[in-house]
Amino acid sequence: MLWLLKRNATELIMTAKLKDPFAREITYLRLSVTDRCDFRCVYCMSENMNFLPKRDLLTLEELDRLCSSFIKLGIQKLRITGGEPLVRRDILSFFQAMSRHLKSGALQELTLTTNGSQLHRFAEDLYSTGVRRINISIDTLNENKFSQITRWGKLENVLRGIDAALEAGLKVKLNTVALKDFNENELFDITEFCASRAMDLTFIEVMPMGDLGNEDRVGQYWALSDLQTKLEARYTLEDLPDKTGGPARYMKIKQTGQRIGLITPLTHNFCESCNRVRVTCTGEIFTCLGQEGSADLKTPLRQSETNVPLEEAIRRAISSKPLGHDFNYSRGKEGGKMSRHMSHTGG
Repeated sequence: MLWLLKRNATELIMTAKLKDPFAREITYLRLSVTDRCDFRCVYCMSENMNFLPKRDLLTLEELDRLCSSFIKLGIQKLRITGGEPLVRRDILSFFQAMSRHLKSGALQELTLTTNGSQLHRFAEDLYSTGVRRINISIDTLNENKFSQITRWGKLENVLRGIDAALEAGLKVKLNTVALKDFNENELFDITEFCASRAMDLTFIEVMPMGDLGNEDRVGQYWALSDLQTKLEARYTLEDLPDKTGGPARYMKIKQTGQRIGLITPLTHNFCESCNRVRVTCTGEIFTCLGQEGSADLKTPLRQSETNVPLEEAIRRAISSKPLGHDFNYSRGKEGGKMSRHMSHTGG
């Protein structure tokens, strides 16, 4: 009888939902499928990046096993990131494989964040796999400034990708990093660009991630409280209760009907409601973007044909998830700065 009680207890533990030490339920996985990108955005990568050897990356089959284990443990939203996820060879086959979890109902949403450069090639196929919403990262609509901030990206390719995504039926949201003295004067241009295409727009405060050489994070920082004040000078903003599984808080512009999101890790952090973890393309899990602590999932993934060791490693990692980050610019310094680049964990 005792062995039966022990077995039942073990089964309950293995099927229990993922919760961290602060009773936050983990339902959102951000998975980086590559560290490579066809841009070199100044807040994300250094100009001369040293990329990982391809042999160090998880295979697409391993990524499938990894995600399937997370979904079994209660992950409901899966966001694919990079680098630039669409430069990963045969990445569409991975999306096709993940679509079975959408069809079964185990996964509520499969989505991705992209720079948009490859969307003209992939938009229709992504829609066919069950992707319905995507985020596109773009910080300026000025061609010269776009080349400057991405170092060698072409704005025309991204605009073509946006059009392709909309034509394919994808709901598009633009993510714009608010950068002082760079895109301040484009605030209304970007807002109206999105309104004209019925796209959502989210502004993000720049975070102290990685040693990028000459970039000054404190100098780049534009507090979104100031950005919101500028929006309110022209538009009527209404708070929305909308939740999309991520950290943004949303408002509606009454004049246009569009939705605006604010991601404010500095002025108003969102750690108390954090429901997500990040896994790198090498199988390293980071339970907080703004802390250095991580755990290895590649070893248990490769050492056993069953997923039990992997699932146990996932639970151990989440059991040590910290309360939050320590990002702080208030003293004119990059408080809480991370040594790794934003691209390492997929933003």
